[in-house]
Amino acid sequence: MKHFFWLKWLAPGMRVKRWLLLTFVGVGLVIVALLLLINVGAFDLLTWLDRVGGWTQNVFHADISQRSVNIPLGISIAAIGLVCIFVSFWQVNRSIIGALLPEGGIKSIDLANKIYQRRTLAQGHRIVVLGGGTGLATLLRGLKQYTSNIAAIVTVTDNGGSSGMLIESANILPPGDLRNCMVALADEEPALSRAFNFRFNGQHPDGLSGHSLGNLFIAALTEQNEGNYEKAVAEASKILAIRGKVYPSTLTKVTLIGEMEDGQCIEGETQIAHAQKKIERMWLRPENARPLDESLLAIKFADAVVLGPGSVYTSIVPDLLVDGIADAIDRSKAVKVYVCNVMTQPGETEGFAASDHVHAIAAHAPGKRLFDYVLVNKQRPSAELLSKYEGVGQHFVEPDVDKIRAMGYTPILGDFISQTDVLRHDTEKLARAIYKILY
Repeated sequence: MKHFFWLKWLAPGMRVKRWLLLTFVGVGLVIVALLLLINVGAFDLLTWLDRVGGWTQNVFHADISQRSVNIPLGISIAAIGLVCIFVSFWQVNRSIIGALLPEGGIKSIDLANKIYQRRTLAQGHRIVVLGGGTGLATLLRGLKQYTSNIAAIVTVTDNGGSSGMLIESANILPPGDLRNCMVALADEEPALSRAFNFRFNGQHPDGLSGHSLGNLFIAALTEQNEGNYEKAVAEASKILAIRGKVYPSTLTKVTLIGEMEDGQCIEGETQIAHAQKKIERMWLRPENARPLDESLLAIKFADAVVLGPGSVYTSIVPDLLVDGIADAIDRSKAVKVYVCNVMTQPGETEGFAASDHVHAIAAHAPGKRLFDYVLVNKQRPSAELLSKYEGVGQHFVEPDVDKIRAMGYTPILGDFISQTDVLRHDTEKLARAIYKILY
């Protein structure tokens, strides 16, 4: 019976038989029209058509064998046949799509737009972005409107909050930043964002309290795949139907260590950020952590490599400390861009201008050319927002572009911020600026 599975299309209730029949009628009419138009003696081949011709001649006194008659008639019949074929195809597609989509699913016009969008985005530029935190997710939301050939290489040094608890309890790499990036790249982002970023509060049992749903989802997939974190992230990406790929910067469990300006060494990303001290240098333990082969290939064949936006020392630098990533960026022929932060961070980048951010990143990959362009925001936030941020020790990053030029980089000045209740980069402005460099 497997050889006759196609007969199921003829089963009752499939709602395709009438439209398939209409297709055959349409094809038949088109064939008849062609025979008329090329005048190949169709009346000798088709007896019934010969009778129609005779009837037409007797009733309308029109000789159907004459070109002045058979050409208009052939065109008319062909048009009717093509309409039949179009209607049948349309209805068959509606019947099939209606069965596959969930109840209340997208309309036909939306489906056509989605197919067109997916095909167009698949031909977009190959872009690799590196970093972590909310800054990277902000950039990804903008870039996915231009291309689906995105590879996000995400830092895995977060040891605070839900991620930190899962490192201990589930023995996995921190999922928080990867979750943010996958949600940012998902097609149905608003609904997913609400669900995946939902955090269980203190009213829930101790096992759930403090965790976000998305982190637990990745932890469950990791356990389901017998501890294979790479496969778990790939499966989560597939389930979320993201536009692009998300890779952890390394599959090695690493600890971020920072040496402060006063000589103190602090372990752990969260502890470094909370220390609010100026940082001298950073490194990973173990120092020989290797990146995924897919990450290195993505960098090699990229059209653009973008660092940031994000915390210099705890989001961007940790990616560069993974053995092989800085070398791959240096060798890549891609357009290389660094997106400078809008505001400083207490201790970590206190008193930093844009050029200081550039220097801090370059210092952790000596001898490597990590970027050629630096996107620097020149739009000063409102006095109200500035006052709000200054109250927690954060200040506007001054766009000292002359110093950046003197360092051998090309600064790109612009208004790249979104001013709402919080101050952050604007997704559309940022993506548009990067694409201007590409073109």
